Amino acid sequence: QVQLVESGGGLVQPGGSLRLSCAASGFTFSRYAMSWYRQAPGKERELVAMITQDSSRTNYADSVKGRFTISRDDAKNTVLLQMNSLKPDDTAVYYCNAYWLTVPSRIYWGQGTQVTVSS
Repeated sequence: QVQLVESGGGLVQPGGSLRLSCAASGFTFSRYAMSWYRQAPGKERELVAMITQDSSRTNYADSVKGRFTISRDDAKNTVLLQMNSLKPDDTAVYYCNAYWLTVPSRIYWGQGTQVTVSS
């Protein structure tokens, strides 16, 4: 069974930090690019950060550059999102995503974890 299970969300004050984890199972993790997306109330889901399967490249949304860091540990089948200097606008449900550019392409999603930034 393919599973992406997020953890680490919660309530944090502005300026604080959280680290999200995504534990993957049921597929060959090292073949997949991994991403974090988020969706806030009334907004569309947006890409937050992406890391290639070999960790050669990362991409970030402009709104989180310099504050968030994505990384992966293939030995543990885990992708992390370190979030620093959090702002209220970062409040959203954060989703883990796995993508393999094949024919047909393969995409998996986690169920999300809530992050709330509030004083």
